[in-house]
Amino acid sequence: MSGIKTITELQELFSSQLAEYSFPQVPSALYEPMEYIMSIGGKRIRPVLLLAAYNLYKEEVAVAFEGGLALEVFHNFTLLHDDIMDAAEIRRGQPTVHIKYDENKAILTGDVMMIYAYQLLEKYSDYYLPLCKVFTQTSREVCEGQSMDMEFETTDSVTISDYLKMIEYKTSVLIAAALKMGGILAGAPEQDLKHLYEFGKNLGIAFQIQDDLLDTFGTEEQLGKKIGGDIEQKKKTYLYLKSLELLNESQANRLRSIFLDQNLDMDDALVAEVKELLQISHVKVHAEELKLVYQQLSLSHLSAIQVPDEQKIPLQELAHSLLNRTV
Repeated sequence: MSGIKTITELQELFSSQLAEYSFPQVPSALYEPMEYIMSIGGKRIRPVLLLAAYNLYKEEVAVAFEGGLALEVFHNFTLLHDDIMDAAEIRRGQPTVHIKYDENKAILTGDVMMIYAYQLLEKYSDYYLPLCKVFTQTSREVCEGQSMDMEFETTDSVTISDYLKMIEYKTSVLIAAALKMGGILAGAPEQDLKHLYEFGKNLGIAFQIQDDLLDTFGTEEQLGKKIGGDIEQKKKTYLYLKSLELLNESQANRLRSIFLDQNLDMDDALVAEVKELLQISHVKVHAEELKLVYQQLSLSHLSAIQVPDEQKIPLQELAHSLLNRTV
């Protein structure tokens, strides 16, 4: 097939179609915040993955735009509500929706974005049911992942397997769904749909482990936001959980006490102390190895998809770029 587009071409195609797309306007109090969050950027990874998966089988990728937009609207809905729960004031360098407007408007706008995402899928009447099955399952798991993440903040019984399940649900299932939905729209065989999903799921887990690494050991330029945020919020990431296994008893008890004391504010000195404990544990090496495991598993599923290898190059390159931010 000669019509394989690069990731850059797919990004430009989606962005140009999005720029011409008209969201509802009335009532403005409901839809203006939606248009705002959709307009302030983002990597558009999920819609591009959907288009790339579709392009493995068919050339006219513009047909899949509404499918990609449904994912992007849903993703931004989750960010909008996450920002409210986290009391975040900045998103992509701009005021968050609940700061720019108000919290009630932000909640209601998030609600309508979820509904609107489903409405966008109505274009595909021939594939609506299988698309909705994937989308509904994914939507539920994303909410479950967010709930697990919040629950982890107040419990000491989190395991590494718990954490990996949480990031699978909160982050990677939406990446997996994007690829599978692209395949569904293109009429891909069932076995390929399974491999597309597993490719995305494992890619997403590797990406989140890398994000954890960057948050502690990277730079603001690499991460795209302030370094040390996970430590400040006392998030029980893989780095924290694995370090408890690797440190000696007194060091592990100190790390645990910092994270579990709800009355202890994380000032710069405490953040620096936690970073030092993570350095002492050599957890960075373990996290890098785990990331590599999921990265290789992801690429093995991409290799198993039954299309010519040269057609997979854009997805291989995107996977490489997502996972190549070094720490």
